[in-house]
Amino acid sequence: MVVLTNPSLDQIPLLKSAKQIPHISYVPTIDLSKPEPALSIVNACKSFGLFKVTHHGVDMELVERLEEGAREFFSLAQSKKERWAAAKAPMGYGNKCIGLNGDMGWLEYLLFAIKNSAVDQVSMPGFEVSSRMFCSALNEYITAMRDLASQILQQIANGLQIQTEDVFSSLIENEESDQILRLNHYPPCPRLKSGVTGFGEHTDPQLISILRSNSVGGLQFALKDGRWVSAPPDPNSFFVIVGDSLQVLTNGRFKSVKHRVVAPEHSSRLSMIFFAGPPLSQRITPLPELMQEGEESMYREFTWGEYKKAAYKTRLADYRLGHFEKATYNQIMNRDCSLQ
Repeated sequence: MVVLTNPSLDQIPLLKSAKQIPHISYVPTIDLSKPEPALSIVNACKSFGLFKVTHHGVDMELVERLEEGAREFFSLAQSKKERWAAAKAPMGYGNKCIGLNGDMGWLEYLLFAIKNSAVDQVSMPGFEVSSRMFCSALNEYITAMRDLASQILQQIANGLQIQTEDVFSSLIENEESDQILRLNHYPPCPRLKSGVTGFGEHTDPQLISILRSNSVGGLQFALKDGRWVSAPPDPNSFFVIVGDSLQVLTNGRFKSVKHRVVAPEHSSRLSMIFFAGPPLSQRITPLPELMQEGEESMYREFTWGEYKKAAYKTRLADYRLGHFEKATYNQIMNRDCSLQ
């Protein structure tokens, strides 16, 4: 059994509103094998900011190979894992501390920066025998996730009736695109109380994120009324999460969704998240093709690099887009009503 080290469990907060989660869980499910899924995807992005895709074409044997390699690494002695943390910071291995601003959760993780469509050759002290196979699985998985993300972003463009089908997908297919792969491991939490934070509530700053987990639950997302809903685990499917950048590109038609993970009580949860971001120099501003006559941008223009830098200075639960908005709440609500 993996036992996480300092900081202590007592320093990890309990989730807010843990007892207010509805018993009925629902996530929009999109079957990518069916013709013309674009409208269903767009409706899910507008209503929930999150959906699940099935019949996605990703080789599940590849997913199992990556999961096996991740489990092998996380089962190493803590001292061996910590050696890779020091060698690759701020990427590499992390334990309980999330980011640099004091957020903590009951997890350990591996974080990989993706350069030129691949991760650098992985060299992990104490993991040398398996690191080459692990790196191979990582890069195959990254290719599969980029292809899936591109397919979904093209469907979004189609559903929004944008003539340029690759207006979104081209942003993540560029050699300079800024992308990350994260592997999270949540060991069983020894605390008797339920609702320990595994990963605190947050939105993702990129365009979209694609998450896959094993059969252990814990993922929750927030509805528009503030209630939290559990997303039942489905190891054969992928969850797609709208990010802040896509919210801006659609001028608020899509909303990035707050989500979090509850620490498991009995079994380990292992998840893989691919974050699809644009090049650092990419301007993030509402697409002219979506703007109606007289509609104004709700956000001031910025580059992905500027937003990423600002996001990394905040706490997880902070509303990061607030610093980039130029419309008041009432203006936003009036605009939303006029579009319905």
